[in-house]
Amino acid sequence: MENNVRTFNSVKNIGRSDYVMMGNLRLRQPLPTYEIETIDPFILLHHFGPFVVNEVLNPLDLGPHPHRGFEPVTFVLQGEQLHRDSLGNESIVKAGDVQWTTAGRGIIHAEGPSKEFVERGGTIEGIQLWINLPAAKKMMPANYQHIKKEDFSFLKSNDNKVSIQIIAGNLLNQKGKITTQIALNAYIIEAKESGEIKVPMSKNHQSLLYLIDGDVSINDSIQLKKNENQLIEFNQDGDGFNFKSNSESRLLFLSGEPIKEKVTSYGPYVMNTQTEILEAMRDYQMGKMGFLPRN
Repeated sequence: MENNVRTFNSVKNIGRSDYVMMGNLRLRQPLPTYEIETIDPFILLHHFGPFVVNEVLNPLDLGPHPHRGFEPVTFVLQGEQLHRDSLGNESIVKAGDVQWTTAGRGIIHAEGPSKEFVERGGTIEGIQLWINLPAAKKMMPANYQHIKKEDFSFLKSNDNKVSIQIIAGNLLNQKGKITTQIALNAYIIEAKESGEIKVPMSKNHQSLLYLIDGDVSINDSIQLKKNENQLIEFNQDGDGFNFKSNSESRLLFLSGEPIKEKVTSYGPYVMNTQTEILEAMRDYQMGKMGFLPRN
């Protein structure tokens, strides 16, 4: 893998990934935090698991719930999840797969381990990402994409110790399989110990790098370690970043053109005004976002 990264992007913020409680679920929340409220267009990042799931313990059984105005995305890292939605989609999303929902004007979906997975038991881990939509697309028709791991393109470092899964956008003329509503890139980076690579970035994008697991050096000077600092927000002043793994590691890289619009959110809705939030609540109650029975 060759590229033309000459100037490294400087670091704007370094963030932690502390645990928060979402109902009865304990998970990591690197975005938003007290220090980093948002990295436009990315408004929320949750890292859940690894959780042991069985017939006695099933913390990820999320029943039907609505969304409007943004794109909820799930990267499954371990195990599998069953996705169902009010558009009629139903699929098992396995490790390495990505489910990318465009909520648009409204969708009801449910996700959690399938009955078969619960019966045989296993471990589930993943990341849920919320991507904002511009005002002009917040009321577009809802859509769902499920891409399997084997259908994505992968790029390797020259030492073959780093592999980059190109989920959305492009990297060195290799395109991701996900169709996006705004210009953005999403990659999963996996590295063996001492793997090294330079990753190019667009100056038009705001970008972040999140450490899922491991220990890495960025730009030969900044350390990311699990349970310590796990997220970097870059400035828009270079051609990319240098990455070196100090142990077996896995990271999520995201970049996107900032929308630069006012954001108002409440629960499962992300809109531009409080009036639009109230309209979303009313439309859901009136059944305008469809219907999805509990499985």
